[in-house]
Parts: sequence; structure tokens; C-alpha cells
Amino acid sequence: MDRFEADGSVPQRRFTPPEGSTTVYLVRHGATEAAHPDRPFETRDGHGDPALAPEGVAQAEALGRRLVAEHEVRPFSAIYVTTLRRTLQTASPLLSATGMTHAVEPDLREVHLGEYEGGLLRLRGAEGDPLVREVYTQERWDVIPGAESWTSFQGRCVSAIERIAKAHSGQRVLTVVHGGVIGAVLAHVAQSRNFAFIGAENSSVSEIVHLPDPFDRWMLRRFNDVTHLD
Repeated sequence: MDRFEADGSVPQRRFTPPEGSTTVYLVRHGATEAAHPDRPFETRDGHGDPALAPEGVAQAEALGRRLVAEHEVRPFSAIYVTTLRRTLQTASPLLSATGMTHAVEPDLREVHLGEYEGGLLRLRGAEGDPLVREVYTQERWDVIPGAESWTSFQGRCVSAIERIAKAHSGQRVLTVVHGGVIGAVLAHVAQSRNFAFIGAENSSVSEIVHLPDPFDRWMLRRFNDVTHLD
């Protein structure tokens, strides 16, 4: 917030969240194993559950170094992952370096893709499947038979983020999640088209801030920051 200097002037300053604000980092997991037609991904609770690829492990290590440095300046109060192993693998370098423990938030798992689970969405997309094109044209996942609806998916993601923010009011929290989750949450925060924020890079950092009363609203501060990979 703007404030006066001793001489009565009000200079421009870097953004400082009002007292009581909650900052939530949304980090996408590192790159995962390649999808193969003859080797579908293992599943967990019906969701494809690939491990990180070697590239993803390297991304997680670079991300960890960056977040450790940020944690030393202003500590994270909690680190959340999802039920899918790629998020915990991505968080592991930070957890190891800081000695922090993680919490699991099941409602931040990736969108369920119905008949295109297990890596099939990637394969069909590479083939130019018209159904995949229609997903992105209509900006909803349930164009795919059996897939989760946008309303259901975004609803559970936003509810989970709001629960986390309430549990850590006035603090700074890290969540390691999925590209679809980031897209759904940021579309809610920015009141944008459904897929306006789809496509966050692996190991990218996005940042939202919940402003306390009398504002009681979210701000988008950062999207798809991958400077740690440069």
C-alpha cells in the first residue's frame, strides 16, 4: 500500500501485500516420463501417475535451489503436494534441504481425463486427434468421454486453495501441483476464460495473494516463472 515519506511525498515502491495477506505459490511438477502407445502410465485412483523423467529430476533440483534461497529470506509455513508421485518428487529437493515435512491435498490432483487417461491424451494430441482439438476449442475436459467436467474440476481446486489459505492466514505457502490445476485456479483468480492459463511450464512458479478484509479477494502476482531454468 502507498505510504508517505517524512517529507510528505509518496514514491513508487515494490508491491507489498497488506498485513494479513496470504501468499500461495503454485508450482508445476517437473517433466514426467514419455508416453508410449504400448506402455500406459501406472494409475493411482484412476489418474495417470508417471514418475519424473531425468529432465524433470534436473528441473526439480534447480527449482529446489531457488526455493531454498527464497525460504531463507522469508520462510514457507507449509509445503503441499498431491496424491500423484510427480509432485512429491518435485518437492523432494526442497524438503531435503529445509527439513520440512509435506502435507497431501487430494483435491489438487490433476484433472481426470476419462478414456484418455494413462498418457493417452499426449499420444492422441501428437496424432492430431480432432477430439483433442475440440477440448481446447471448447475449453473443457469432458469433451473426452468419462472426463471430469470443468465445473467439478475447478470447484475442487479452488476449494482446496481456499482451505489452505484459511489454514495459513497471513503466511506464505508452497503447493506443488499440476498444469491443469494451475490453469483452473488462475482462471478463477483472474476471472478469465477457462483455458487462459493452461500450459504452465514444468517446474514453473506462479503466485497468488489473498488480500484480507476489507478486500477479501485474490490477486495474481506471477505466472509461469522459470528463471531458475535459464
